[in-house]
Amino acid sequence: MTQTLAADGSAPATLAQSTSNPRNAVRCEVWILLSGLLALTFKLAIAWNTLGTNDVISFYRFGESLETHGLEWTYTNSISFNHPPLIAYFLQAVYRLSHQPFFQDNGIIFPFLLRLPAILADVISLLVLLRLTADFPKLRLPTWALFLFALSPTSVMVSGFHGSTDPLMVMFLLLAVYSCSHGNPFLCGLFFSLSCQVKIIPLLLFPIFLFYWMHRRLWLRFLVPFATVTFVLWREPLLNFPAIFVKNVLSYGSFWGLWGITYFLRLTGWSQFGRVSYYHLTAAQTAVGLLLKLLIIACVIVIAWRRRALSATALLSSLAYAWIEFFVFSPGVCAQYMVWLMPYVLILSPALYGYLELTSSLFLFFFYNIIADAFPWYVAISRSRSNLDWTPWSLWPWAVLIAALIIFWKSARRRYPSLRLLSLDTLPVRP
Repeated sequence: MTQTLAADGSAPATLAQSTSNPRNAVRCEVWILLSGLLALTFKLAIAWNTLGTNDVISFYRFGESLETHGLEWTYTNSISFNHPPLIAYFLQAVYRLSHQPFFQDNGIIFPFLLRLPAILADVISLLVLLRLTADFPKLRLPTWALFLFALSPTSVMVSGFHGSTDPLMVMFLLLAVYSCSHGNPFLCGLFFSLSCQVKIIPLLLFPIFLFYWMHRRLWLRFLVPFATVTFVLWREPLLNFPAIFVKNVLSYGSFWGLWGITYFLRLTGWSQFGRVSYYHLTAAQTAVGLLLKLLIIACVIVIAWRRRALSATALLSSLAYAWIEFFVFSPGVCAQYMVWLMPYVLILSPALYGYLELTSSLFLFFFYNIIADAFPWYVAISRSRSNLDWTPWSLWPWAVLIAALIIFWKSARRRYPSLRLLSLDTLPVRP
């Protein structure tokens, strides 16, 4: 799974191999960028002509609440508002813009304005990935994989239709990785902090960056901008209503029973595992969710410590391993989360990326098609009765990631026979 072959049995063409012919390399990059622009146009068309999912409706209501009552009231009275303050300010700004006469007169409504930053973020993510490929030829990414990333059906559905901020998080995290790969701890800390301001989940990856910079004795240059930006953007809830902020944002755990392990527990029919929600869970659900979260955190810490001395490009693989662990063991995963791990899986294994893109695209297509009731989609509302119809499709990407985890573990044991699952031994740095 770590390498694919062309039809004639030879290795696939990569951008790195085109460096011997600069004209071919430039031509490949141009075609990939044109593919990205084609996807951009398609996403804009979808965003302009649809309302999106019930998340768009929720975001509109959050924007209205924030504009009318403020941040504290919204956190207190909207248990489903689990976003960091930066997103609150963003939603309030989009709500205001959508009510300006210029935008209303030209038909530029809230759903389009909400999705526009995510659509543009996908273009920046593609540019960052191409820059990494150009700067580090040893990454050896096949040209077909970069084309697929540029045209990604998963990205088209999430950014163009769903209506979420997840692509912004992906963009900032990629910029943090790019800064790290070029030896800039300050920008790495800055962009990593911004990714955590969009979604709280990147905090899971904090040990990977921290241990990497600690090994190089540059951790303060990373930590200071990260802590400063985080405090500045979190100062309002931290200083005025910390308990509500921790409850709504820092302890959010996604929906129980719609993904992986918790889905199969729900299928047991035991009433303690039957509730599909992210709040008011039973004691059994809370206990299992806590155990799974602790397992994920432990796995990420082990990955971060073992791989702290590896190269900057190996950091990309570390992030891929961490995301795979998260998606395999997570008690809950929403459809739009599938864009989180794609750039890192692509770098780790283009073949795995191809399988994951295929299964994720199928999962998302059937998810949106079922909750939208018909194709073409205009508005899609997720209801409890539709969960039984679309949830089995989520097993396909989950199964691909489980298979990848097993394959990568066996490969690591072959390379490092002394490697143990729970050991914190550092992996040797190979030339």
